[in-house]
Amino acid sequence: MELKGIHHVSAITANAEKNVHFYTKTLGLRLVKKTVNQDDTSSYHLFYGDEMGNPGTELTFFDIPFAARTYPGVSSISNLSLRVPSDRALEYWQMRFEDLGVEHDPIQVRAGRKTLPFRDFEGTRFVLVSDEGVQGVAGGRPWAKSPVPFEYGIRGLGPVTLTVRHAEKTARVLTDILGFREEGHYASYVEGQPDILVFATGEGGTGAEVHIEERHDLPPERLGRGGVHHVAFRVPNEEEYLAWHDRLESAGFRTSGLVDRYYFKSIYFREANGILFELATDGPGFATDEDPEHLGETLALPPFLEPLRASIEAKLKPLDTSNLYG
Repeated sequence: MELKGIHHVSAITANAEKNVHFYTKTLGLRLVKKTVNQDDTSSYHLFYGDEMGNPGTELTFFDIPFAARTYPGVSSISNLSLRVPSDRALEYWQMRFEDLGVEHDPIQVRAGRKTLPFRDFEGTRFVLVSDEGVQGVAGGRPWAKSPVPFEYGIRGLGPVTLTVRHAEKTARVLTDILGFREEGHYASYVEGQPDILVFATGEGGTGAEVHIEERHDLPPERLGRGGVHHVAFRVPNEEEYLAWHDRLESAGFRTSGLVDRYYFKSIYFREANGILFELATDGPGFATDEDPEHLGETLALPPFLEPLRASIEAKLKPLDTSNLYG
């Protein structure tokens, strides 16, 4: 029983309209599902990804219009990354960010790979990471109608960075419970802080890594817009999904139980430093209730919410996604 890599990450936005524009028009991702937060149907849940929103490419946002800004700290998912195919692609993105006024840093090496750090309009912290020469879990296929040339397009999610007070506690959850393996370390970007630890699962590579940053100089994070809510890891099938639930419960974790999100099935729990983890099945996927050619164009609701469509739509601010790629 082995997790295949990162399934998706979910962050918070306070402006759904600007969020859609940035992630489709600037980053060139496909909006593969416009739905609602199933735990609070008064807000959108937006899913972006490759051409089909395949597992390992899904970047999602909860829309919370009055969310305060995030105050960075420990017990947080402090950095997300997105995979691009080559070092040359990073040069393209550096020029694109300069042309479009996206806040970014110079190209730099992290964990032996070339990367390009940047922030979205709400301060969400990202790194574009080059897959040049990297072996491991395969990336996705960029959407053909993306404004970004195919050869430079984002292929999926790269490593997530967890910032914690006690690295060994999170490391034990990754290795002893979730089956990750420690693969090395690299120097912290903050003088005087411990090295950042690298853990991998499945086939490894950029799509299957978690980096742990230990910090003793930060308060706990105050999560808001521009922050990351949780990270999910890939479970290949329902048989293993059920087995993971039993394993977590037997290990003494307080879990959400088995949660059917319709597009995938999930289990949620908090690791030892308080970060929310999710285990999510690869299927059935986002084409379950929409034509693959028209994903994300209208409000999609799972069957158990469909009877409430009128009342749900009445509470949502209109968000036109019908002609994003026209």
